[in-house]
Amino acid sequence: MDQIRIGKFIAESRKSMNLTQRQLADTLSISDKTVSKWECGKGLPEVSLMLPLCAALDITVNDLLSGEKVSSTDYQKKAEGNMMNLMKENEENRKRMALSIINGVITIIAVCALIIIASFIDLPTIVRIILIVFSIAVGVAGIAAAAMLDMKAGYFECPYCKELFVPSMDEYVKGYHTFTKRRLTCPKCGKTGMCKHRVTR
Repeated sequence: MDQIRIGKFIAESRKSMNLTQRQLADTLSISDKTVSKWECGKGLPEVSLMLPLCAALDITVNDLLSGEKVSSTDYQKKAEGNMMNLMKENEENRKRMALSIINGVITIIAVCALIIIASFIDLPTIVRIILIVFSIAVGVAGIAAAAMLDMKAGYFECPYCKELFVPSMDEYVKGYHTFTKRRLTCPKCGKTGMCKHRVTR
């Protein structure tokens, strides 16, 4: 999905209806920051908001996902293309999640192996120190890579308003987490809670 194109189309459609971001947000019972995020190409409307958004802008879901008004002759082709794009996005998210897990496991094994070597094999002190520093660097790099893959693998669902969103790296790193949930602040309702990680929309 071309978020920037869709965002520009939402903005154009809103302006053609003579609506401000605040007015459109009020119609959908969301914040104007959420509308602004869509229009800047930083996110897509969640599935539950697509029909109300399309009704407010007098467009179809196919128009929305295409980022343009779709003519009746192209409707079927665009609909199939949009369905394929959604399926491709979900597949890519699953791959990122799997890579994140694999990366995390490899990092743990590598760090443990380096620490065992540094601890139990008779080595000069300087070599032992170098191995320990290297193991810390491998651990930090591996965790950072796994976190980036995990953050981009899908969305987080607010437990209060069910908004799907992708947090910033700063929010993601600072958020307390379990294996499937992370403590984040929802950009829609502003509440902080344990948001479930979802790979698909």
